[in-house]
Amino acid sequence: MLNVVIMVSGGGTNLQAIIDAVENGSITNARLAGVIASNPDAYALKRAEKYGIPSTVVSRKAISDADAFDHAVLAALEQYQADLVVLAGYLSILGKKVTDAYAYRMINIHPSLIPSFCGPGYYGLRVHEAALGYGVRVTGATVHFVNEEADAGAIILQKPVAVEESDTPETLQRRVMEQAEWEILPKAIDLFCNGKITVSGNKVHITV
Repeated sequence: MLNVVIMVSGGGTNLQAIIDAVENGSITNARLAGVIASNPDAYALKRAEKYGIPSTVVSRKAISDADAFDHAVLAALEQYQADLVVLAGYLSILGKKVTDAYAYRMINIHPSLIPSFCGPGYYGLRVHEAALGYGVRVTGATVHFVNEEADAGAIILQKPVAVEESDTPETLQRRVMEQAEWEILPKAIDLFCNGKITVSGNKVHITV
């Protein structure tokens, strides 16, 4: 059984989807070993507490030095003996020291179909504002491995979501979460924890 550590910054809706998937058996061979929050007021911490999952706060605002912040994150991950690290609405930037230490063992969920609307500055509602502003008919979500470049790691899973004429950034954000993020992030965790993901170059191969 692999130790999975979830890193969060806000409400923790993706964390809840992961917890639900573990409880209903959609994710197997995984133990939710800990939650690391970048924000001490993140509601995700209350979700972790409700389910008895240990949690730690490593605040970027409280640790101004980038190297010290990375060291604190690594210490927290080592404390939980992380086999897989999941960035689930995590908004702080992790340095190369961290991403290298967990190369191909750290994944992220991004609310667009990468390579569209991704990279520095594209997070939260900004992604959906950009999609609507561009006029795309289809958006979605992507689970990918994390490297030192924002949203540039090998893609594991993607799922499209139709854009509706009446959409606002808020309604589109909610539908992308419900129809894509909450489905493919737990699925990617299950695939990883059961040894069904291999990587060759920048391509991910999945064994069914």
